Amino acid sequence: MSIKTYRAARLSGAALACATALTLAPSVAHAAPPVQQTTQVPGFYRMALGDFQVTALYDGYVDLDTKLLKNVSGKDVQSLLAHMFIDNSKGVQTAVNGYLVHTGKNLVLVDTGSARCFGPTMGGLLANVRAAGYSPADVDTVLLTHLHPDHACGLASADGKAAFPNADVRVAKADADFWLDETVAAKAPKDNQPIFKMARDAVAPYVAAGRLKPYAPGEALLPGVSVVAAGGYTPGHSGYLFASRGQRLLVWGDLVHNHAVQFARPETAIEYDSDARQAIATRKRLFAGAAKDKLWVAGAHMPFPGIGHVRAGGKGYAWVPVEYGPLRADR
Repeated sequence: MSIKTYRAARLSGAALACATALTLAPSVAHAAPPVQQTTQVPGFYRMALGDFQVTALYDGYVDLDTKLLKNVSGKDVQSLLAHMFIDNSKGVQTAVNGYLVHTGKNLVLVDTGSARCFGPTMGGLLANVRAAGYSPADVDTVLLTHLHPDHACGLASADGKAAFPNADVRVAKADADFWLDETVAAKAPKDNQPIFKMARDAVAPYVAAGRLKPYAPGEALLPGVSVVAAGGYTPGHSGYLFASRGQRLLVWGDLVHNHAVQFARPETAIEYDSDARQAIATRKRLFAGAAKDKLWVAGAHMPFPGIGHVRAGGKGYAWVPVEYGPLRADR
């Protein structure tokens, strides 16, 4: 047999075997794809801050009407929202975040979310504490930026017990004196009075246990943690600066409610400001400091995880969000 004939025979035999295999192979039924999922991944994100570990916790979201924004034209608002591809047809989706900081000595929670106070789109912070690998009983200190319900209602469980049974709750005395005073509440507009009651109910189990501990200006709290005055939004609105091995993170509470508008136009106030002029001055001061010092910052109403940097540019500022990545101590 010639080499040419041999090769032809081999090719012919291979083709026959292939055809036979295809003929005899059982037909494969393609299963339908799995049902599309309707839930998101657990809402937590970790980053290293020197020797500290920071875990951002997602409580949920609320749609805010941009008519609440003041000192800015409606045209400018719509332009800035469009620039960020934000649809304002049903209100602007606004996150509610809390932050858990493990310092090595303390497990500190900054703000507790809204629990049952604001409906089904919020109230997930406690579940995300657990999803992140912690128990609420592990938290030894709760720092409140202020006593609004979306920051403080998570202190208490549905049955009125302490959600964080081993924690001391620290809040600025000016905020406690305002929101927890029934005389002040009685003089407030009727529509605002439920907010005062929510604050009192939230702290009640800690008051009973002697664990609510308002602090005065300048008072030291914990090693590596200092208070940053941020008044104007509420009487005692405060931020907290965490520092470890040259890394610093400012958790600034409600300094910003709408990132698309208020970074570009820091003079934009919001309807909820107790003192709009002071709130604007505070925002400008903290923006300038964060940009100059290249601080990490974390915002309660920034898009989750709400951690990033502030960059100065032109007459305003820009938000630079953290990138997802491995935990590193040299960030």
